[in-house]
Amino acid sequence: MTTIIRSPFLFASALVIVAVVAAAAPSAQPAARKQAIAHRGASGYAPEHTPAAYTLAMAQKADFVEPDLAVSKDNVLFCMHDDTLERTTNVAEVFPDRVSAGYETRQPGKHWLANDFTMAEIKRLDAGKWMKPEFAGQHLQTFQEAIDLVRGKAGLYPELKSPELYKSRGVDQVKLFVDIIRKNGLETPESLKTTPVIIQSFDESAIRRVAVDLPTVPRVFLTSKDEDVTEARITELAKFATGIAPEKFVIARHPEMVARAHAAGLTVTSWTFRADDKEMAFPNVKAEMAHFLYDLGIDALFTNNPDQFPRR
Repeated sequence: MTTIIRSPFLFASALVIVAVVAAAAPSAQPAARKQAIAHRGASGYAPEHTPAAYTLAMAQKADFVEPDLAVSKDNVLFCMHDDTLERTTNVAEVFPDRVSAGYETRQPGKHWLANDFTMAEIKRLDAGKWMKPEFAGQHLQTFQEAIDLVRGKAGLYPELKSPELYKSRGVDQVKLFVDIIRKNGLETPESLKTTPVIIQSFDESAIRRVAVDLPTVPRVFLTSKDEDVTEARITELAKFATGIAPEKFVIARHPEMVARAHAAGLTVTSWTFRADDKEMAFPNVKAEMAHFLYDLGIDALFTNNPDQFPRR
């Protein structure tokens, strides 16, 4: 049953009470539009980090395309998730004798470290046919090529992958990134309006450096750790980051962290939402994304399936 307030005085008083309560409580979520970040491009449908995946992501109305950044032997930033080439290219066929000796990962077998190959050599590799025959001939892109492809059509959400690995090899990945952003003017207020850029990394020192070198570019700290969403830790992150991106199971365990982060002035992003996730506890990926966006109140998420992003 609806109760009607007939007295103008009582009605005005009720409005004042509502306003005071709303101002006192931390916002469950900012009013900004929810954002879909195409994880490695539309990687649920096209081979990750290829022009096909980025182009499809934009066709599916992703707000951002995510280029993971690696560094070639000749210090060129290019788009690839892994530190090594064998999972998503035919490097074992093209360069069978160029195995990276002494490099170990948690995955068994031979590895071809990307930083052992020049960009010209990487361009010789097929980065599409591993997924489907119709993608044969797709190649990995330099970060500059990705900028040229996406600029003005969507935002860029690059991740600095493995800065410490490159540092151990005498390569300053963060400087390479800062230089190319400045070269393209992507840090200017005018450019950020038409091509938003957000930098992300698990590496705290990298985020801290970008905060100094590119203060106009938003910076998101990635984490899979519960200890990174405590009140004390969020307060510390807010000193140099503009957002936090916990893996989705961390947010599910600590849903209160969303309001906590928002109160500290941080955006909240999560990852990764995939239609083929066999551990998903929802009817489909669209329902899962809707829960995190609208029930838990996060601001953005990474998805392999931008076409399934639930907009309201």
